[in-house]
Amino acid sequence: MSAAIAEPTDRYRVTPTVLQALRSPRVLTREVLAGLVTALALIPEAIAFSVVAGVDPRVGLFSSFVLAVMIAFTGGRPAMITAAAGAVALVIAPVAREHGPDYLIVTIALAGVLQVLFAVLGVARLLRFIPRSVMVGFVNALAILIFLSQLPQLIDVPWAVYVLVAAGLGILLVWPRITRAIPAPLVAIVLLTAAVVVFGMSVPNVADQGELPRSLPELLVPHVPLTWETLQIVAPFALAAALVGLLESLMTAKLVDDLTDTHSRKTREAWGLGVANVVSAFFGGTGGCAMIGQTMINVKTSGGRTRISTLLAGVWVLVLVVALGDIVGLIPMAALVAVMIVVSAMTFDWHSIRPSTLRRLPLSETAVMLVTVIATVWTHNLAVGVILGVLAAMVLFARRVAHFTTVTRTVDGGTARYRVDGELFFASSNDLTTQFEYASDPAHVVIDLSRTHVWDASTVAALDAIVTKYAQRGIAVELAGMTDAAAAFHGRLTGELGSA
Repeated sequence: MSAAIAEPTDRYRVTPTVLQALRSPRVLTREVLAGLVTALALIPEAIAFSVVAGVDPRVGLFSSFVLAVMIAFTGGRPAMITAAAGAVALVIAPVAREHGPDYLIVTIALAGVLQVLFAVLGVARLLRFIPRSVMVGFVNALAILIFLSQLPQLIDVPWAVYVLVAAGLGILLVWPRITRAIPAPLVAIVLLTAAVVVFGMSVPNVADQGELPRSLPELLVPHVPLTWETLQIVAPFALAAALVGLLESLMTAKLVDDLTDTHSRKTREAWGLGVANVVSAFFGGTGGCAMIGQTMINVKTSGGRTRISTLLAGVWVLVLVVALGDIVGLIPMAALVAVMIVVSAMTFDWHSIRPSTLRRLPLSETAVMLVTVIATVWTHNLAVGVILGVLAAMVLFARRVAHFTTVTRTVDGGTARYRVDGELFFASSNDLTTQFEYASDPAHVVIDLSRTHVWDASTVAALDAIVTKYAQRGIAVELAGMTDAAAAFHGRLTGELGSA
């Protein structure tokens, strides 16, 4: 085993394999503790998301256990945490509320099947079309949402809560300077829980969030008619849950890839998430996707790097709530709030809002980031923010590229030559017809397309319109310099698009 694994010099970059981790007591300990800390952060979130989905807290907890364990084996991104998620809970809430838990099971199972289908169709590869500015906006919006989600725990609470949160933040900032062998969040949670018990403080704790389960999850078979009517009820919600969950998981996987300088298999992540959701459904789960906050706790705060930490996050959830539920219930929410505030600060890309960065970046890049952030925070839906951010990036890119297209005219004897520079597509070709001097040109016109490319039908239609305008004046037009691909595309469509 390499020294880099045994004595990592940079805990954010070293990525051991599962076998290497099992052979190294130091790394294995780190993975076990990372899973424990992540599980402690998962429990109140899973309970809260159960409330959002309109189901018993046990459902969200069992769903988090099943999803984390399954994704450890089926997922493509080591150390990423998948569990019951708020975005999915919001989407499927009407099903549980209006049709009951049996229909919820069918909805989540169908969402999982759709995610597997999306993986087979290669939808995960579309991630490469998401620009960096959208990714930065996604990360910053996520950090803001993590912070905002903690505010309810700081409103109308005893003054002791603020003292505990401040103490927790102090521990989280100071402890890593002492040692990284034990994750700072675990130290903060243990010390603050001990302080609450010893001094008898009356502050909100995990037990206040909902009743913890006392038994193991059971396999459930939904009692719903397998009819077209049932499909009509669940399909829209299943499709929405599949898309939201898949997008958040793929974006989170890319974020962890960048953080750890490693590559993960996005297609495997897509079908792995689908399989995990199908299994979760038949244990009565709410379904879910990657949890960015808990993933950051596992990867960035606690140093988790392998599937071991993901697996144990799920196992610890079950152990803590079933076997140690009374102890877990004593954990003050203030301790978890402190952890999540630090996670929020660590997640935010502070470099992206520095004045020096903003001065260097094109205004369109900053605009796309802001659209992504505002849309995400406004809707509390990361999928909506990313989609609107990508649309804004497309529009601004098309507008910028369209302005780079120029037409230069020269006259040599009886021939007028027009040279087109830049890319020709719908945004730039719409004005192409206005840049020719039809009335004053000689009997022969050459349009030189050697420094451009014909990308779409709009451009072919524009070229046809130009040729038609000249033909009406008895002027012959020669289209010269097209690449073989552009010539083939133009030849297939020219004259077939109707009157310009």
